[in-house]
Amino acid sequence: MKRIAPLLAATALLANPATAQENTVDIPAIDGVISGDAEWEMAWSGPMTADGMTVTPEGVLLFAQEQSNAIWALWPDGQNFVEYPYVLGAGAVSVAQDGSVLAVERACTDPGLTGLVCDKPSALVQLSPERKVIADSFEDGSTLGRLNDLHADNEGGAWFTQGGLYHSDAEGNVTTVYEAQAFTNGLATSPDGSRLYVTDMRNVVAFDLDTGQRGTTSGIFATLDEDTAGFGGDGMAVDAAGRVYVTGDAGVYVFAPDGAKLGVIPVPRRSITLAFAGPDRDILYVGAMGATTPEGEEWATPHDERNVAMTVYRVPVLTRGPQ
Repeated sequence: MKRIAPLLAATALLANPATAQENTVDIPAIDGVISGDAEWEMAWSGPMTADGMTVTPEGVLLFAQEQSNAIWALWPDGQNFVEYPYVLGAGAVSVAQDGSVLAVERACTDPGLTGLVCDKPSALVQLSPERKVIADSFEDGSTLGRLNDLHADNEGGAWFTQGGLYHSDAEGNVTTVYEAQAFTNGLATSPDGSRLYVTDMRNVVAFDLDTGQRGTTSGIFATLDEDTAGFGGDGMAVDAAGRVYVTGDAGVYVFAPDGAKLGVIPVPRRSITLAFAGPDRDILYVGAMGATTPEGEEWATPHDERNVAMTVYRVPVLTRGPQ
């Protein structure tokens, strides 16, 4: 095994991702998950974000790009294009079982672009089959704030994170599911839809779901290692076997369905989002902080704005995502 260079803390990366140089990593084998011979390859990179990933029924990867107000599509052959333009402050995207596409619009809340001015509130929106706002305020009329991640509930609504964990039904009625102990972020459901997972800093909290998509807390499912700082656990995904994958400082943490830690898949940069994609869902895609220019230099913004360059990596796995 080659020595894996340590990754920087999330707080440093968010402040200046250009300081997070790309690292050479060797991937340790995890039984039934990934081979020790597997290698990451770059699938996409750019000077803006690639966040809040999901996959279409055809296996195409979708990711949100806040700064360009767009949802991008990345095909298995490497082609990429804007799939949904004019999504104001696109922060995350999720595809429901019926193929409808939901996203969060962060509007003008990017903390690195303080000069932005607009009067449109942040919102949970549907992009297809038709565009519409699902929810743009809490029950008391206050705005949803800087929305983070979301996960479609397959009934026209979604769960979303913004400090805590919330749920909006198809009619836009927003309810509080969970008051965070620290900071919520990534979301995923078990393959059978009976359980919801959310990160709360280093903890992954699980909820048992009833037929009305209301969640009853079942407790802490797993905890990431102490070296995961900053926002703690970030993006989340599950595979068809019910394993749970969480991005953090060390890479992608892999947990068994009972919460036992199976291992960590190191990533060349600090990973923040992930999804299984491809026709058979057997390719793991990870969005990570920082990018290298065509000239081979680390990208840095020319002014004082937040550096949000990102790279999307992909690696073949022995498992596959739910279909």
